[in-house]
Amino acid sequence: MSDFIPMISSGTAGPLGVLHLPRLWLKASLGAQGKLHSDYPAIGAGYDQMVLDGLGIDKGAFESYIADSKPTYCQLESWILEQKGGSLDQGAVDELNAAITGYIHDDETRAEVCAAAGRPDDGSVKDAVNLNNLDDWAGFHSQNLA
Repeated sequence: MSDFIPMISSGTAGPLGVLHLPRLWLKASLGAQGKLHSDYPAIGAGYDQMVLDGLGIDKGAFESYIADSKPTYCQLESWILEQKGGSLDQGAVDELNAAITGYIHDDETRAEVCAAAGRPDDGSVKDAVNLNNLDDWAGFHSQNLA
């Protein structure tokens, strides 16, 4: 298998406490190696860019670091701290995390994801983190187990 579906949730944070950063690291790392499933951008305009913007990290510098250094997740967090002078602004991290957990997909996206996942669209799952999880899990099942 050469095209992986990223199975780390956007609701996951590493030791720095930044939601989605582990998933961004995974996607960017797989993308840099040509191993990311074609349905996923290595660094997209949604949560990926929100994290980079929220941390004040340049996308090009991030992409280059991932491609050139092939860092472990902990090495990535260390690199981010180096870029930020040794620490993160906790208020900015809290604001970013709230934006991630508070993002709601539109009704059409919700309906499409629920249908693909085989789940009734009863409106009980609205947040993008959980809808994205359902989408990943359905894609993984379809690609690997069906």
